[in-house]
Amino acid sequence: MVVILQAVFSGLALGGIYALVALGFNITHNTTKTFNFGQGEFLVAGAFVAVSGVLLFAGKGLTDSLLPEDVTLVSYGASLVVSVLVLGVLGVLLYFTAVRPFVGRPGLAWVMSTIGFGVIIQNTALAIWGPSPMVLPSPLGDQVIRIGGAGVLPQEILVLVSSVVVMVGLDLVLRRTKLGKAVRAVAQSRAAATLMGIDVSAIVVGAFVVSSALAGLAGLLIAPITTASVFMGMTLALKAFSAAIVGGLDNPRGCMLGGFLLGLIEALVGLWHAELREIAIFVLIILVLVVKPEGLLGRRLAEKV
Repeated sequence: MVVILQAVFSGLALGGIYALVALGFNITHNTTKTFNFGQGEFLVAGAFVAVSGVLLFAGKGLTDSLLPEDVTLVSYGASLVVSVLVLGVLGVLLYFTAVRPFVGRPGLAWVMSTIGFGVIIQNTALAIWGPSPMVLPSPLGDQVIRIGGAGVLPQEILVLVSSVVVMVGLDLVLRRTKLGKAVRAVAQSRAAATLMGIDVSAIVVGAFVVSSALAGLAGLLIAPITTASVFMGMTLALKAFSAAIVGGLDNPRGCMLGGFLLGLIEALVGLWHAELREIAIFVLIILVLVVKPEGLLGRRLAEKV
């Protein structure tokens, strides 16, 4: 039971990362019916910008190594702000260069353009930081915390708490504020939202800023657990996209549910056979698509003929 409880804690932390990135997919899909298929590279950028921020605050170079004493809550928090701002700017660039020219046009040109944007980010990261992973020690230390006999890293608790706080905050904004109503109106009908006086362009740009910032936040949170690597983004983004499909791509709460569900499945199956984790995830996806194609919390759309 202790081992299972430990896997549950680790799965929830990992699921929080998947849920954050899945929520980014949901936001851009609802507002533009497109995805950023370079989202994994945005996560990589967030991780490396954060590591660089901590290095600079510690008075070191961009490619130096970090010691545990170099990472404080102040430097970690400051690097969080820098990472989110940089990723927000990248989100604006992504929209105007790789998405906006193709929105509303037939075909899937935006798929290749977003993938290409991600490749540019990945190779830029390779040129600046190189292929070797960079270690970002947790600002909370590596002292294992015992909960019900299970050992949990402080960073895992930080990941879980941070992801839940961010997701609950976004959910409240979307459901309780005028800005959230405007976002939902654009998601429902851009033409109707325009007629109601909503600045659709501003909402769409804001969606890409938030989506990119969420990926950057996920990269910052996961870096102390897995290390920052320029090759870690694709796998995480693919699983996050899978989480969005499982939970319901058009439902923010469904994306959150899908993220935590996949994280738990991956951790629990890993106790039995580590090599079966990915198999279990994609078997689940196939089953959900067969039984409930719109996702667990998705909305089935009826087409009028």
